[in-house]
Amino acid sequence: MIECVHAEQCGGCPLIGMDYAQQLTTKRARVVSAIVHYPALELLYTRQVVPGDQIVGYRGRAKLIVSPTGGIGLYGRSGNHDVIDIPNCRVLAPALAEVTTVLRGLIASPPPEARGLLLPYDPHGGGVLRAIDLREVHMPSTTALPETTTTAQGNRVGVLLTFVLQRDRVPSRDELKEAGRAIRALLPRVVGIAANLHEADAPQILGPETMVLDGVPHAEDRIGPTYHVASFGSFVQVHRGQASRVHALITREIASLDMQLLIDETGTNRRQPRVLDLYGGSGAISIALSHAKNIVTMVESFAPAVNNARSAAEAQGLGKLDARVGDAADVVNSLLANNEKFDAVVMNPPRRGVSPAAREAIARLGAPLCIYVSCDPDTLARDLDHFSRLGYTSSELIPIDMIPLTEEVETVAVLKRAPPAQPRVIYEDDDVIVVEKGPHEPVENQPEYLGSLMQRCLRLPGVSNLKVVNKLDTGTSGLCIFARNEVARQLWTTALATSGRLIYLVAAKGVTPTKGAIARDLREGGRSYMARTRYRRLAVASGHSILRVIPDGHRPHQIRRHLAAIGHPVLGDERYGHVPTNRYFEEKHGLDRSFVHLIRIEIVHPRTGAKLLIESTLPGDLRASLERATGSSVIKFLEQKHALGENRASSMLPGEPASAPMPPPRPLDRGSQPAIGPMPTDLSPPPPSYPPDSLAEPMSYASPDSFAAPPSYATPASYAQPPSYAPPGGLPSPTITEAPTEHVPELDESPRTIRHAIVSDDD
Repeated sequence: MIECVHAEQCGGCPLIGMDYAQQLTTKRARVVSAIVHYPALELLYTRQVVPGDQIVGYRGRAKLIVSPTGGIGLYGRSGNHDVIDIPNCRVLAPALAEVTTVLRGLIASPPPEARGLLLPYDPHGGGVLRAIDLREVHMPSTTALPETTTTAQGNRVGVLLTFVLQRDRVPSRDELKEAGRAIRALLPRVVGIAANLHEADAPQILGPETMVLDGVPHAEDRIGPTYHVASFGSFVQVHRGQASRVHALITREIASLDMQLLIDETGTNRRQPRVLDLYGGSGAISIALSHAKNIVTMVESFAPAVNNARSAAEAQGLGKLDARVGDAADVVNSLLANNEKFDAVVMNPPRRGVSPAAREAIARLGAPLCIYVSCDPDTLARDLDHFSRLGYTSSELIPIDMIPLTEEVETVAVLKRAPPAQPRVIYEDDDVIVVEKGPHEPVENQPEYLGSLMQRCLRLPGVSNLKVVNKLDTGTSGLCIFARNEVARQLWTTALATSGRLIYLVAAKGVTPTKGAIARDLREGGRSYMARTRYRRLAVASGHSILRVIPDGHRPHQIRRHLAAIGHPVLGDERYGHVPTNRYFEEKHGLDRSFVHLIRIEIVHPRTGAKLLIESTLPGDLRASLERATGSSVIKFLEQKHALGENRASSMLPGEPASAPMPPPRPLDRGSQPAIGPMPTDLSPPPPSYPPDSLAEPMSYASPDSFAAPPSYATPASYAQPPSYAPPGGLPSPTITEAPTEHVPELDESPRTIRHAIVSDDD
């Protein structure tokens, strides 16, 4: 057990009270829990966590907050953003601890020439210093810098120090440079000082602009047998020993590639593997792979880091590294356009994971091996689930304790080519098949996407021809109905329009009214169509609304466009949403798409008159984002309200009492579904058993497989005239008084959000 005087207050080492074996067990459990809600990952095995040789004094990179009173530390466990001063921190590398100790004294009594850098930021007063970023570098023994010290391995140890300043309060550049020179002379081991300008509303500590004030602009940093060039603010794994293990693991996996894949044009010699390293940073992995005789192409969005990687490779005699600047998805698409081929792809993304566009592009490359290095189990699980639909799968996860004493865990996944995962079938009969659609997947083939839900369904046993009944947006997940022939498609499309309800679970920005209706025309193909969307708020989660939404009609983007029009856009909606909120949820909670899921379909079977209820549970990515944003309390509350779905199908025949048992199931190709009786010769659909505009709680349960208070069915004579929709606002509701329908201004296809008040009976 590690003892620390700050453990009760400081939030930096939440597992410090456990012995190390318990910590490793806890971290493995976190990885396992991240994948448990993804059916495609149910066979994925998680290895035991690789322990660190050093669990104190290991941290070679630290971003520390400066309090208004001059303390240097981290936010406390209370969650109220109070900074806990942490002198003698147990995890800082000795060089960083020494620099931090001297800085505390300088901040308490700043020299006159250095006040422009050292006055702590106070939001209600003056000051400019918000945080410090310290980076330990292990330079070659030939480095001639007097500030450095020598390690047992012969490396020279120095520190790169970045002062994070409030942009709107910084003095002139000349004053900053003068202060930097004065401070560096007072600090041990510091080989370079820089200033980074923090944006006021940014969630990240570091801002986009950094200027060197004094000393070296960058330094060589050795990990294992090679070194890369470290610059101010650049990414690095905080545990040098564990980072070396990750490099060795990647190198071994690539070296074990099938020999048949690496035979050269002559058919006799083994050629060097071609490796694409995405999110390459300063080139640590690329240089390690080049040292192992691989031909590497590195991609990184930060141009100075790319230049540093090139120079480090050349200085070590590794030739000219093919390092490219740009977004990962854009560069991979350009490689595809040039028909470039790779034997392996390495991904080491930031915490938010690999973008959906990059995942799609990587899959199109078709490399036989992909290696994913992740610092966040939730976004790793989300991305592996998507890769499973794109034709890549992994058999095991390798967790590594990169940051001992914390809850964080690094995980390596090795992916290989495989057939796309089969969709989960929730219901099927002789007419239709109802499956779960994943996010980032079109229902039908589109040229910009590698595959589609239709393609995956056609790989199911006994399925040869399908027609779409309800089409979902590409970013929307949930239930999708496919008909087996054109007659069935017409029947089910009519039944859905006259007796069906599609019920969505949606997260919207801000706190909406308790319930309401949105009516506005939607333009489509140059024409305007009437459309109405009704919603009920189920919960408020971190200042945002979890809604049950029922659209009348199924126009493209209807829910997203309507909610944006009333000033409550869907979280994660790139087209109609609120950009800063979307960015925050992607960075902090891993939400990389619109928070929209078709969770339930209620419909009267067009052949038998049986009332069907088909449910799909909330998918793993939305569940993880919601839990990260709110904790487990909101998830548990929604589960108690049966709002998260149960992956099941139920049916009730006309006139059947609520307590009657379910009819015996009959076998189908994939599992068993409730029997729906013989097919009648009359194919006209029966009428709805409830008003189609009802916003009542959808079908409460007397038991898991029965409907409480079943509807009474009309006589067959009344089937001749299907129900017609009344004008918006005039529809009856069986259990609640619906809010007056509010007509809002037209919203065009641009991503602007039109804010317009909506009135409900509760307000």
